[in-house]
Amino acid sequence: MEEKEKQIREKIKTLVKEFWQAKQSAGKFVPGKTRVQYSGSMMDERELNEVVEATLNGWFGLGPKARAFETKLSEFIGVNSCLLTNSGSSSNLLAVAALTSPQLGEKRLKPGDEVITVACTFPTTLNPILQHGLVPVFLDVELGTYNLLAEKLGKAIGGKTKAIMFAHTLGNPHDMNEIMDFAKERGLYVIEDNCDALGSEVHGKKTGSFGHYSTLSFYPAHQITIGEGGAVVTNDRQLAKLAESFRNWGRACWCTGDERSPLGACGMRFAFKVDGVPYDHKYMYSNIGYNLKPTEINAAMGVPQMEKLPKFIEARRKNHAFLHSELQKFEDRLILHETFEGIGAKPSWFAYAITVREPSAGLTRDGLVKFLEAKNIETRPLFAGNILHQPAYQGIKCRVAEKLANSDKILRDTLMVGVYPGLDQEKLSYIADGIGEFMAKA
Repeated sequence: MEEKEKQIREKIKTLVKEFWQAKQSAGKFVPGKTRVQYSGSMMDERELNEVVEATLNGWFGLGPKARAFETKLSEFIGVNSCLLTNSGSSSNLLAVAALTSPQLGEKRLKPGDEVITVACTFPTTLNPILQHGLVPVFLDVELGTYNLLAEKLGKAIGGKTKAIMFAHTLGNPHDMNEIMDFAKERGLYVIEDNCDALGSEVHGKKTGSFGHYSTLSFYPAHQITIGEGGAVVTNDRQLAKLAESFRNWGRACWCTGDERSPLGACGMRFAFKVDGVPYDHKYMYSNIGYNLKPTEINAAMGVPQMEKLPKFIEARRKNHAFLHSELQKFEDRLILHETFEGIGAKPSWFAYAITVREPSAGLTRDGLVKFLEAKNIETRPLFAGNILHQPAYQGIKCRVAEKLANSDKILRDTLMVGVYPGLDQEKLSYIADGIGEFMAKA
């Protein structure tokens, strides 16, 4: 029977490959007709066959494929612990939730504590702060980098400040040495939202390796995808245990290995008590948690995606550099996308951001967006812009540490276009020519 099963599996793999190759026989790119996506997943039959194999194995909870993916991610980023989740948004929720654990004692985050963040953000970088009764303290970002200047952190510090949480915007690294020095001097937690930045480097290290926690997203728009999914990474053993507990319903048991062994991986599954009553450790709860796990089927895509990641990063950098070079002729009217100088920034770019310097009757963000979309070139705003103007955030409890002029301008005048590996030279030139055509008329 084993030999018969092996033969059937091989036949399925061959059919999956044939199916994928047939599916990819798309027509030639037709300018103005073919949609130029702002982002998208990059995969082939290898990912599909991993998914099929995981399905045929019949175990859909996290298993060996998930552990292999977590190991690859940990090694790539340069951290000790990686924990898969069902989304990047869940990863942010998990990182904040874990820091509220009573097991951290006086170091835990409590309702009313302040968290320094930025106003130009994605909702689920901010939401966990609000959802845990914490108070966001907003700083502005710089135009061009769309990141926080570390030297501004002092403006936001207060007696209740306990943490800093921010994203590496569009894959562009912050000055992490300065931020971590500031945090260490004041005993603050740092959460890096690294969802847009897998593979970015600064100060000779990968982003995501600096903070107490960092988070990742594997939504199809990001550097790699497993359909949906995310991760929380850390170098702190206690924080790793807490994140796992909060991800797994708040469960006290955290050991890994042969989870299906009758006595557990540690051999002590039934050696614990609840209020004096002998109890199964897998059903003891030390935190008020969630279920934020992905499936083994999702995770199966991860290892082949990790193998391709270096080429994906290289393509994103090359595509970003091409657009930057092509648009420099408009630098007097457009603010182009750039990195902070002097920190060794090597972004794994998520997109290319453009800001109109001085809007006029002929040159507005709205006008450029409509022009490009009419040419079938996808655009996006820079996430929420100044999120305090968004309907959901009216009247939230917060503190604004400085005038948010740049975040307001981003809300009005910034858009982004794609640089993902699915854009070849013909499509990139079409994007650049489209912007040039609009600018010639503006």
